Amino acid sequence: MKALTWQGKRSLEVREVPDPRIEEPTDAVVRITSTAVCGSDLHLYEVLGPFMSRGDVLGHEPMGVVEEVGSAVANLAVGDRVVIPFNISCGHCFMCLRGLQSQCETTQVREKGSGAALFGFSSLYGSVPGGQAERLRVPHADYGPVKVGTTLPDDRYLFLSDILPTAWQGVQYADVGEGGTLAVLGLGPVGQFAARIGRHLGHRVVAVDPVPERRAMAERHGIEVLDLTDDVAEQLRERTDGRGPDAVVDAVGMEAHGSAEGPLAKAAQTAVGLLPGPLARKATENAGVDRLGAVRIAVDAVRRGGTVSLSGVYGGEADPLPMMTMFDKQLQFRMGQCNVKRWIDDLLPLVEDPADPLGVEDLTTHRVALADAPEAYRMFQEKSDGCIKVVIQP
Repeated sequence: MKALTWQGKRSLEVREVPDPRIEEPTDAVVRITSTAVCGSDLHLYEVLGPFMSRGDVLGHEPMGVVEEVGSAVANLAVGDRVVIPFNISCGHCFMCLRGLQSQCETTQVREKGSGAALFGFSSLYGSVPGGQAERLRVPHADYGPVKVGTTLPDDRYLFLSDILPTAWQGVQYADVGEGGTLAVLGLGPVGQFAARIGRHLGHRVVAVDPVPERRAMAERHGIEVLDLTDDVAEQLRERTDGRGPDAVVDAVGMEAHGSAEGPLAKAAQTAVGLLPGPLARKATENAGVDRLGAVRIAVDAVRRGGTVSLSGVYGGEADPLPMMTMFDKQLQFRMGQCNVKRWIDDLLPLVEDPADPLGVEDLTTHRVALADAPEAYRMFQEKSDGCIKVVIQP
């Protein structure tokens, strides 16, 4: 089959790879009908290259049709249409039973000290082949896949694989409170959904992003927007009686731009990328530095006693945080990989609602064939051509 493979920093190729097959009784093989490019895929494209191997198959936002099931899979049948959550979880361990599927004890990547294995996301999370391919082997298919209807288009369901539950968890963790104001930093795909979810739940939402096309998309959904300027924290306070928003969702993560420490962190990331593989991995594990502009804005802007919810992915081990300010303002922080299955029962009725209250059909800006995926990554990273979300259709 054909699949999108990692060949080096900013180097991707569509190649022939072995067809997936049933390896365990709880496996399934799914023919992919749609698969998306996620902002965290760009981490593999750029920053986390030391944890990749040539030929790794990318992608962790897939859906498709079941082609084959293992002997222990009783909940799926050939022909079922399914969405595949990005984290691989068993459903019966200590963590899964507590709604912490991203920490699944059955699939934890213990040799890396990481949580549950992820599709298409480097040796840090198990080196499991991903879903930007024609087919996908799905471990623990007796629990993970989400069976969906057959009449609505893929776009109604596809984002249940990652970004929609990630945004939902981010807003839930923010714990805004009735009548409160939520600020969302970053209007990429997760930020777009976090802002819409906040408004759907009855909160006032103010979102920040430097890209005009992203702000325009948010405005279509009734979101107040601000450009990313040096005084954006002050602007957020001015809009909230001088206190600041009750909660802030950071939907930016390690790809933040425009921060004071940005050039330093960028130089450090580039230098690490030039090291031989084992040295680069060790340097990233022990001394990785993120660009923390979004976190610093969140800490500055949020009201005293408020909450900062981190939905953006961070990977640094040596990040300098403003601990004195965080303590003085009595802030709460919530964060972590999304526990996708925990939120499906909340989200499935919303994506199937004919009114499309979260606007899941108004996010994709570009659709490409699998053969054009390498160019789509470049466009997505550069935010060119108004690119906000790319869907690949193998």
